[in-house]
Amino acid sequence: MRGFFPICGLLVAAAQAAMPVAPLGASAGLLDYVGQCVPFARAASGIEIYGDAWTWWNQAEGRYDRGHRPRQGSVIVFAKTGRLPLGHVAVVSRVVERRVLMLTHANWSRQNGKRGHAEQDVTLYDVSPGNDWSEVKVWYRDAEGLGGGIYPVKGFIYGGHPSPQLTSRNPDYVGALIDAYVPGAGR
Repeated sequence: MRGFFPICGLLVAAAQAAMPVAPLGASAGLLDYVGQCVPFARAASGIEIYGDAWTWWNQAEGRYDRGHRPRQGSVIVFAKTGRLPLGHVAVVSRVVERRVLMLTHANWSRQNGKRGHAEQDVTLYDVSPGNDWSEVKVWYRDAEGLGGGIYPVKGFIYGGHPSPQLTSRNPDYVGALIDAYVPGAGR
């Protein structure tokens, strides 16, 4: 997993030219999206914040409720780090249990060798010592399980109007629990 650097935030002109972007309009389905995490999270959650992902936490202050417990439809804000230089935002699609949830996001795993695609009901595991969601592991498609990295989280932003396409009809709760609690077990 070394060398895995999910890139999130605003595209530079060169990256836009190299990556086709499916718009998030009425005619395109949420999961057809290809692009950055920020516009995807905005469309999926209904939370109207702009700018790089790492800035969302502070921008939400006074505009949206914030906290440290996941709720379906809330946006989780990943901190800016060396591996996530622009941070990352994703939308909670299901709360499975106290340390496991599912999220729907874009631009994390590679699909067909390219980043940017949307993924639905991905496992997120709280690995923080105090069970406060300050550190998490994220399911990574290339590993078919939780990635090796631990990512710091700022918290959750509440109050948008989530898309009805945020979660699938029959999410794999058992798979999410296996991902979180059985090391090395892929789906």
